[in-house]
Amino acid sequence: AESPPPPKTGLLIGISVGSVLFLIILIASIWFLLRQHQREQEKIRQQTTEQELEEDNFLEDDQAMEDDFEKGTGPKRFHYKDLAVATDNFSNDKKLGQGGFGSVYRGFLSELNLHVAIKRVSKGSRQGRKEYASEVRVISRLRHKNLVQLIGWCHGGSDLLLVYELMPNGSLDRHLYGANNVLLPWSVRHEIVLGLGSALLYLHQDWEQCVLHRDIKPSNVMLDALFNAKLGDFGLAKLVEHGRGSLTTAPAGTMGYMDPECMTTGRTNTESDVYSFGVVLLEIACGRGPVVVAQEEEDAMHLAQWVWNWYGRGRILGAADTRLGGEFNAREMECVMLVGLWCAQLDCNLRPSVRQAVNVLRAEAPLPVLPARMPVAAYMPPSVDIHSCTTSSFVTVGTGGSVVDTTRQAGPEHLLC
Repeated sequence: AESPPPPKTGLLIGISVGSVLFLIILIASIWFLLRQHQREQEKIRQQTTEQELEEDNFLEDDQAMEDDFEKGTGPKRFHYKDLAVATDNFSNDKKLGQGGFGSVYRGFLSELNLHVAIKRVSKGSRQGRKEYASEVRVISRLRHKNLVQLIGWCHGGSDLLLVYELMPNGSLDRHLYGANNVLLPWSVRHEIVLGLGSALLYLHQDWEQCVLHRDIKPSNVMLDALFNAKLGDFGLAKLVEHGRGSLTTAPAGTMGYMDPECMTTGRTNTESDVYSFGVVLLEIACGRGPVVVAQEEEDAMHLAQWVWNWYGRGRILGAADTRLGGEFNAREMECVMLVGLWCAQLDCNLRPSVRQAVNVLRAEAPLPVLPARMPVAAYMPPSVDIHSCTTSSFVTVGTGGSVVDTTRQAGPEHLLC
C-alpha cells in the first residue's frame, strides 16, 4: 500500500503566523514613524504659533517696543513726517532697493545732518511685521563695528520704518555680480572676509546672548565708504542662550545658503550660520554664485561641491575668480577657500565653530586638513548628494519673491535647487 503524503498543516500554519506577525510589525513601525513625525510637526507648529503670538502682541504694544529699544543705547523714535521729508515723501528717485516685504530709501535727516537708509515695511504684510519685530528685538541692542547700525524707528500710521546708517557702497553682491564693471581687488575682498567673520563671532560668542542670523548672504553684507563689511538684515534672527544647542522652527533663509540639515529637520543652530558663512567665503574667492554650471557639463552643482572638486585634484587655486587675473595672495586665497569648504560641509558635526574658522582666517591657527572628497552627511543615505542637482531641478522666481515658508531668493542667479 502507498504511504500517505506528509501533512502540510504545520507548514501552512507557520507561514500564516509568520505573515501575520510581519504585517503587525510593519503596521506598528509605520504607525510609530507617523506618530513621531506628527509630534515633531506639532512641536514646530506650536513653537511657531507661540513666536507669532508674541511678535503680534509686541507689535500691538508700543510701550513694549520702546522698552526693548531702551535696552540699547542708540536708536531713537522718529516721527513719520520727519522721515517723509527726509525721503521726499518716499519718492522713487530716493529708492535704493525693493525687497520681498518692503522698500529701502535714501534719506537725509537735516536735524542730525546725517544721510540714512530707511526701510519701509507695510503693516499689511505678516512676514514683514515679524521681521520688523525681530529687528527691533535684536539689532537695537547690538554694537559692533561690522554690524549695520540701527539709528531709529517709527511704527506710526500704516508703515513700519527702520532707520539705518547709510552704506555708500551698497551690498557685496552688487560688486561681485553687478554691472558696474568695478572689480573688487583681492586685498579688499580679504578684509571683507575678516570683517564678516568678526561680526559672526560677536553674534555667536561675544555678546550676552547667542544671535542666530539665519540669512547670511552677499546681499546682506553692506559696504561702507571704505569698503568695510557690515552685516545687516536681522529680520529672521533669533536669540538663544549660549550652549542651548539647536532651535526647532520653520525653515528660514535663502536657498543656496541654507544649511541642508536645517531644511531637512527644521533644526537651526550656530552651525547653520557657519554653513552660510562658508558659502559666502567661497563666493568672495571664486566670484561665482551658490550654483555653478560648468561650461563643459550640463549638470549644475552647488559651489561648495564645485570648489571641492578642484581641491580633490590638488588644484584648489584653479577655482579662484578668473577676473582677478591671478593678482592675489596665494596663501590667503587658499586659506579662504579651505575655510569656506570646512564651514560648508553637509555634516554639521564636521564644521568648525566660528571662532575656529576666524582663527584660521587670521593666520592664528593652521589650515584645516580636509579629505579629497566631500564627506556625506550622517543624516543622508550615501547615494544622496544634496549639493548636486541637474539644471532641470531649477526654477526661476521673481525678485523679492518668497519661496517656501520664510525662505528667500538666492542671489543674482535667481536659481533655486
